[in-house]
Amino acid sequence: MEKIVKKAYVVAEINVTNPADYEGYRALSTEAVKQYGGQFLVRGGQRDQREGEDATHNAGWRTVIVEFPSLEQAQRWYKSPEYQKAMVIRQTNSVGRLFIVEGA
Repeated sequence: MEKIVKKAYVVAEINVTNPADYEGYRALSTEAVKQYGGQFLVRGGQRDQREGEDATHNAGWRTVIVEFPSLEQAQRWYKSPEYQKAMVIRQTNSVGRLFIVEGA
């Protein structure tokens, strides 16, 4: 029986605190995502949070969703030297959270 490989998604909620220096992250992360077979589905854009903690403090936050072919590939991307270099820039110039989820 053939094993079904589920797609995986990186979901991040980010509030950029230093936009000028954060641009370096965008460039490096874009290349790393491409290199590991990912595709941006959501990258910023208008955000309309309706529920949950801090629902009234929406300004400045952005949501990013990246699709990968599998959970393993998303984990490889996250642990890769290419993304680790970008991650340092993100963590220095923003606050937020990032997680990897397996698709249905």
